[in-house]
Amino acid sequence: MLTALVCALAGCESSSGPEPLNLDTAKAAVVRYYESGNYERAMTTVAADARDWIEQYAKHRRADERLAVVFDIDETLLSNYPHIHSIGFGYIPSDWDAWIARGEAPAIKPMRELFLVARHLGYDVFLITDREDPRERAATEANLRREGLGDYTRLIMRPDDGQKLSVSDRKTAARRALYREGYMIVANLGDQESDLRGGYAERTFKLPDPLYLIE
Repeated sequence: MLTALVCALAGCESSSGPEPLNLDTAKAAVVRYYESGNYERAMTTVAADARDWIEQYAKHRRADERLAVVFDIDETLLSNYPHIHSIGFGYIPSDWDAWIARGEAPAIKPMRELFLVARHLGYDVFLITDREDPRERAATEANLRREGLGDYTRLIMRPDDGQKLSVSDRKTAARRALYREGYMIVANLGDQESDLRGGYAERTFKLPDPLYLIE
């Protein structure tokens, strides 16, 4: 009784902790974020910042510089929101594999425009993704072409080689390899912090993603 009274006076939290946000409430908030236009507006803001950066950098490029922009794919260039929403924001591996195989993910318009600007400015564009090679390569390439994103220099995917590197370590290694080839990565864009950690880019641009988290 005394302990309960002391806690009440001191404002102690219950031993069970505060109640987390209700899952249905969180899902509804994500739907509103996308369908209100707020998601696209947020993407447009980041795309505009990145465009200003690569345009300014290109103005001062040396004749011998090999400039590059790196994009992630999922929730960066292509949106999986239609699929994830359709299954109630869960993850069913077989359904995900079928979605990738159909190649129906729509382009995220502000990012597609940035991609095209980068190519127009003479940047090499590299796509570094956690999609698996070779199993998902053909469908991914077809999806990118269908959405007007086929003019990239190289698509770098996760090899099916049994290595257990983290996403961050693998993507860092891919950027390091490009640096050793002589590329200057002027901008690196992704929806996860694991897309951006590890260096080998002049600037990073974090895109919003309320759908999932990849460490």
